[in-house]
Amino acid sequence: MHRNLCNKIGMFALAAMLWAPVALAHPHSFISLVTTVVAQDGQFTGLKMQWTMDEITSADLLYDAGDAKPGSAVWKKLAAEVMANVLEQHYFTEIWHNGNKVTFIDLPAEYGLARVDHQAVLTFLLPLAHPQPLKGQTYTFSTFDPSYYVDMSYDQPMDARLPQALVEACKISVTTPQPDENILAFAQSLDKADAPPEDMGLGKQFAQQVRMQCQ
Repeated sequence: MHRNLCNKIGMFALAAMLWAPVALAHPHSFISLVTTVVAQDGQFTGLKMQWTMDEITSADLLYDAGDAKPGSAVWKKLAAEVMANVLEQHYFTEIWHNGNKVTFIDLPAEYGLARVDHQAVLTFLLPLAHPQPLKGQTYTFSTFDPSYYVDMSYDQPMDARLPQALVEACKISVTTPQPDENILAFAQSLDKADAPPEDMGLGKQFAQQVRMQCQ
């Protein structure tokens, strides 16, 4: 089970100790999502993402950045390293349309990493491999860590957004799943060194789902 993103954004034993008494429960890191649909010429072309990492998760990155100014070579190098890990996991994102998974380009059109107070914020544009029709169509998408080692979620429903050009033609909503007690108990039983079976899809069972429906 992967640990690349987790290692890069500073998930160490110290963090688990600081989170007592829930240190032995998944997740061990938290990322707040803001996602905006990107459209051009009436077609769905990508997602603009903003990931704000919690302060403990951010600490390692911010330490590496030191006093470097925004946009400097130091920040660009850190952004490239984190983005490479995100790409290894296909942006930690799935998009579905009519029962089929929408494919992406593994080369973001833009990306960056910045400090906001005591938190690291990663922004990037996830491009679809092919523009998708919007009129009369429904899409669902989710962003999640398959192992549920990292909790990736929207703080509020309005953090999944439409561009102004689609506000009248489309609606967007966020649904938060309610896993049964057995799944919750299993997730809470996992130690930091444990990994759930890959075919279990633990993270997906906790993933919020965004639905975009267009007229």
